[in-house]
Amino acid sequence: MITKNYLYLSLTLLIIVSCGGGGSSSNDIESSPTPPVSEPPETCVSYSTNTERCSLTHKGLDRYYLIYTPTTITNNDEAPVLFALHGYGSSAETHKAYTEHESFANTNKAIVVYAQGYKLETALASSSSHWNVGAWTIGSTVDDIDFINTVIDLIDDKAAINKNRIYSSGMSNGGFMSYNLACNLSSRIAAIVSVTGSFSTEMLTDCNPEHPTPVMQIHGALDPTVPFDGNSALGMLPIETTLEFWSNYNLCNSAPDVEVIDFFDLGISVDHKTYKDCQNDVRVELFKSSGMGHRWPIESIYGVGATKEIWSFINQFDLSGKID
Repeated sequence: MITKNYLYLSLTLLIIVSCGGGGSSSNDIESSPTPPVSEPPETCVSYSTNTERCSLTHKGLDRYYLIYTPTTITNNDEAPVLFALHGYGSSAETHKAYTEHESFANTNKAIVVYAQGYKLETALASSSSHWNVGAWTIGSTVDDIDFINTVIDLIDDKAAINKNRIYSSGMSNGGFMSYNLACNLSSRIAAIVSVTGSFSTEMLTDCNPEHPTPVMQIHGALDPTVPFDGNSALGMLPIETTLEFWSNYNLCNSAPDVEVIDFFDLGISVDHKTYKDCQNDVRVELFKSSGMGHRWPIESIYGVGATKEIWSFINQFDLSGKID
């Protein structure tokens, strides 16, 4: 771009040269300034088998995500997308390692996105990573809703995805964030599963979904970090309050079906609660393991396998509700 000073200097020189009789003719055309080179919206490099690590600058912050794309997806497929969100202080890499979504993604020809939260530095808390969900993260200015929305756009630009089948799951803080997406990005999120997460008081007062939303909660009765009965001091709502919100919003039957599954060899039981007859035939479900704390549930230990239940649940729904 030509600056004012440069333009003034050029005009001055032109006048001086013209007065000396050596100026160029009026038919000369000035060369156009070279346009600036635009930066790519993201940079992706290989991370592991069928997985890329994609980096971008979002609202001035350096962000990234891991994306797993199965080789089972063909050019004729429109792939569902599952966001898998890590817990407080954790990472996309760690979440990928213990959730083991890949075999289910292969079978279901689905893309899995392990997004990375940003560091937290507030008067209340400090962490290497977090998702901005209110509660103990209140004071954070990170726009995680728009970050996930931006990542969806980036994936849509480079892959054939089914935009009616985008889901979110997460552990702990990632479970809170999945609820946050159901509240504030519902035009794109078809269903969510929260594992050891819950609702924050801020989400309860500011949740405006645009469609009936299938919700599953998987939790441990012995969870000390996100207690089943909530933690009002940290702004964590009881799990039952969270389920009641979604069952009421989805216009489900007020009385859920309850099944108690005993695992005598493990010394535990699992309560499976289902709110049915909801609008658009969606459902609200809870798996509560009597012997589990703040852990990613493994079936052989806690009677319920989180990864398996996530895929079984989300495969039933799209943005319009129950898939026929």
